[in-house]
Amino acid sequence: MPRQEYQESLSNLRDDVLYMSELVAERLRLGLDALEQKDRDIAREVVGGDDEINQMYLDLEGECVDLIALQQPVASDLRFIAASFKIITDLERIGDLAVNLAQYAMDADRDVFPEVDVQQIGVETLDMLESAMAAYANEEPEACYAVAERDDDLDAMCEAASSTVVRDLIEHDPFGEDDADAESYLQDISRLLLTVRDLERVGDHAVNIAARALYMIEDDAELLY
Repeated sequence: MPRQEYQESLSNLRDDVLYMSELVAERLRLGLDALEQKDRDIAREVVGGDDEINQMYLDLEGECVDLIALQQPVASDLRFIAASFKIITDLERIGDLAVNLAQYAMDADRDVFPEVDVQQIGVETLDMLESAMAAYANEEPEACYAVAERDDDLDAMCEAASSTVVRDLIEHDPFGEDDADAESYLQDISRLLLTVRDLERVGDHAVNIAARALYMIEDDAELLY
């Protein structure tokens, strides 16, 4: 492959990874909308679109493998390709978590614990994802560290939300009520806790992306551990 064509392939890989991130971010945003609005149509759109993300992941994986196997890239290019491969893996998993949110939305009939602001947590995770991808796109090491630093705040938000739910469960004994009501109440609690857990995982994947971007930019593995 001529040098110019090789450089174009690297540039195309970056563009494709960024496009995948935009699609995944949109699916995450729709998953949050489905939860907030109890909109099953939006939820089905997110679930139905997962195959597209999975296929995009496989296509980009193939691009990365071909570039490594056929071009024997130099160290900086190899870091870029390896980082891109790891990033698309995190993006695919965020897509799966967006599907989880959509499935919770399809099962939910009511809001419980209005004091738990799931949307606020969701907005924070979405912003972390977009910031991590911007750091990758613009090769900004400071932005990588900034994303990692935000993870503690997100963890605190998620821990506070889960503690609110557990405390209420202890104080509000559902087993003293009608069995059907108690079962419905416990299902609502389970969905809410799973939602918080999955959003926290989105944040973890955003940090992973920032860590890989930093490794790509500066050959610095500090955030990987």
